[in-house]
Amino acid sequence: MKTRASTRNQVTDSLFISLVVPKKIDEALKDKSWIMAMQEEVNQFERNEVWKLVPPPKHQDVIGRKWVFRNKLDEQGKVVRNKARLVARWYSQQEGIDFDETFAPVARLHGELLK
Repeated sequence: MKTRASTRNQVTDSLFISLVVPKKIDEALKDKSWIMAMQEEVNQFERNEVWKLVPPPKHQDVIGRKWVFRNKLDEQGKVVRNKARLVARWYSQQEGIDFDETFAPVARLHGELLK
């Protein structure tokens, strides 16, 4: 199994890092680094088998979604990675119509917090 860290080419990746965080999808689609970040997010969905593309239901609203863009920084505050997340707009769901399961975000604790 290959992980993102084991397959990353640091020199090549540094050529495609944007220092500007887009506010809207139109801005992101003009920048190759953000397109690559969005593609990586979609690839993660496919790799982890967490979604399946289906036709929209005829008599129900489709749950809204949006892209959230962030720059990941190293210890010195230098941008090392562009991160794009596709998130659902949960507030538009209605229980029994749009979903029957709920999910909670998982927090990762760093080793020093566990001591």
